[in-house]
Amino acid sequence: MFNKKVIGALFALAFMVFGFAGVYAQSGPVYGEVKLKKADGTEVPLEGAVIEAYRTDTSSGKLPTTKTNSKGEFTFPLVQPGHVYAIAASAPGAGPRVTPDVRVGGQKVVIILDEGDGSRVEEAEVRELIKLAGMSEEDRKKSDAEYQKELERYNAEKEKAANAHKIVSAALDAGDKAFNAKNYDLAITKFDEGINADPDFEGSAPVLLNYKGVALRMRGFEAYRRAVQPGADRAGEMAKAKADLNASADAFTRGLEILNTKTNNDPGIKENMTNTRKNILTNFVETHRLLVLTKADSSRVKDAIPIFAEYQKVETDKALKVKSMVTLGDILREAGEADDAIVAYRAALAEEPKNVDSLAGLGLSLFNVGLTNDDKAQVQEGLNLMQAFVDAAPNTHSLKADVQNAIEFLKTDMKMTPQKIR
Repeated sequence: MFNKKVIGALFALAFMVFGFAGVYAQSGPVYGEVKLKKADGTEVPLEGAVIEAYRTDTSSGKLPTTKTNSKGEFTFPLVQPGHVYAIAASAPGAGPRVTPDVRVGGQKVVIILDEGDGSRVEEAEVRELIKLAGMSEEDRKKSDAEYQKELERYNAEKEKAANAHKIVSAALDAGDKAFNAKNYDLAITKFDEGINADPDFEGSAPVLLNYKGVALRMRGFEAYRRAVQPGADRAGEMAKAKADLNASADAFTRGLEILNTKTNNDPGIKENMTNTRKNILTNFVETHRLLVLTKADSSRVKDAIPIFAEYQKVETDKALKVKSMVTLGDILREAGEADDAIVAYRAALAEEPKNVDSLAGLGLSLFNVGLTNDDKAQVQEGLNLMQAFVDAAPNTHSLKADVQNAIEFLKTDMKMTPQKIR
């Protein structure tokens, strides 16, 4: 199919060119002259015209590109006899022209360019024109009809993309203003408008899904805060919190799906996709945290494990990376997944051996698992870690009382003694 970039004028021009007799020669270089036909009908030598010669007796091959000199002249000195070329000439301020059936020899090729937009003819376009020139009138009309159909489809897609861009830009602007005003209902509606305009485009849909996910999380957290107020409809508000926090997670999941399945070679879009991935993962971590710690829904806590792992791959700040490891351990422990919590806390301690939050979380998890499994070694390790936490943590730490109670139980009821961690 003819390249979409070729406009109808060039298409017609090519047939006009092919209507002329070809230029033949028996031996020697290919050389010629390019003139510009001005609006008043005069012709002047054209300096700096780009001359490209494509071999047409085979399906590929091209001579080195050259340009005309101050007299409008060009030469291809090293051309093998027997080869046949189509010469494409283009220049700033002129329309392109293709001259077919140029062969080796001494006859000068004279090319007249009309004034135009300075566009060039690509190799694929030249070869398509050569193909069309050899067709019957009926086949040519059929090909032209196919081209027009393709052009119409292309223009329709272009118009659709332009309209989608307008909708996306407006949705982002309106959604951002509504979000900043804490009107999360309106913000979510606007972000949805932008998503629906081009739901699979990697350059915009993940961005909008990220914003939507944050707005849903904020609205869900507001419902949770209302639920814990005296006299509140706790069940009703918690149901809203659960729905919004789960919808937030779903929005982030969809954004990551698009980013994971789409590629784009545009440097700006690629950079945007990279930044958006990190933003989604950062916000997804927080949504998972709230799902568990607000007790809105702990059922998908294990889904958090790969999300936290992906976040830790893209996070370059060590402190934030360790914090996310501890957070993962906390939500797993709170959800009753002590074995997985132990893995998360150990990863955090491997990065930061004296992290008091990890010492507390790992100690409590080992204590619980050890008692459940009747594994004294696990209980002992838990006791050692909890004692290290108590020795290092401030009295204001939220877990200090729980850890001290656990240590006292082990000392009094199980007659165990903390051992210093090496």
